[in-house]
Amino acid sequence: MDLLSLYGLFLAKIVTVVVAIGALIVLVIGLRHRKSSGKGELRLTDLGEEYREMQREMRTARLSPAEQKLSLKAFKKQEKADAKAKKQQAKTGTTSSKPCLYVIDFKGSMDAHEVTSLREEISAVLAVATPQDEVLLRLESPGGVVHGYGLAASQLVRLRQAGIRLTVAVDKVAASGGYMMACVADRIVAAPFAIIGSIGVVAQIPNFSRLLKKNDIDVELHTAGQYKRTLTLFGENTDEGREKFREDLNETHVLFKEFVHENRPSLDIDSVATGEHWFGTQAREKGLIDAVGTSDDLLIAEMQNHEVISVRYARRKRMMDRFTGSAAESADRLFLRWLQRSEKPLL
Repeated sequence: MDLLSLYGLFLAKIVTVVVAIGALIVLVIGLRHRKSSGKGELRLTDLGEEYREMQREMRTARLSPAEQKLSLKAFKKQEKADAKAKKQQAKTGTTSSKPCLYVIDFKGSMDAHEVTSLREEISAVLAVATPQDEVLLRLESPGGVVHGYGLAASQLVRLRQAGIRLTVAVDKVAASGGYMMACVADRIVAAPFAIIGSIGVVAQIPNFSRLLKKNDIDVELHTAGQYKRTLTLFGENTDEGREKFREDLNETHVLFKEFVHENRPSLDIDSVATGEHWFGTQAREKGLIDAVGTSDDLLIAEMQNHEVISVRYARRKRMMDRFTGSAAESADRLFLRWLQRSEKPLL
């Protein structure tokens, strides 16, 4: 019995030491990464080269082993010749590089937090782009909060103001706030069944006041300013508050319509700003987009005359976030979405 007790005590000490060492390691790593936790990394990918590599692989796969060897030999020879030519051009200062097509991806959520990366990507492009260069935004978003998508659209306006041609490609959906972003473009291309439009504003607020009264629960809400809070979750709502809330929604809708009309003046804005959405082919007929097609076909066509570079800004996650799977961040975001759905108008 004494032997078992001693063994249990020894085992407990070992476990305690191991846990303490593990906690110390996690703490040290966390402190080392704290300074860089908010920073990100700009990642550039040559999509043209990736596509050409895929072409070579597909063509080589159809050849016999002997033909593959000859093909590889010819490719290496051509590769050396191209490198030599570029080196010579660099020496003489007569480089004849193609204009560049910068490709940016935006897959938007309801709170539009992706705009943080978008602004970095656009700033990076504007730092080097010339008037001959272009930007292709592959956009996918069903919309969300007004201020988030308003900022995202404003980031795209920066390209237009700098004289950089912008094309937006929509393969799945660009509705509401997503269309607010898309309408800034010089050209909008959408897949045949992509969802386009939904130029409207919506807000919904649950009210629990009767449930609270039934259970003898009082809620006190104190505000300074007549319309600081128009509708509430837990208090009794008034007709005056409801009217003011509808007025705010209508004002937001008017601003949304004006923004779309300013960027696409040929649109019959009153006929399309009803909150309805249309598929790509229907949207083309109504003037919401300029052409029907997929982003893949668009990219392949542009590779003939452009260097195609993907620009992506990725934020580094803290070690602790990686360790826990960002559980706290996910919970905060879920709460934010619920709160914004309850109190803020959505595009």
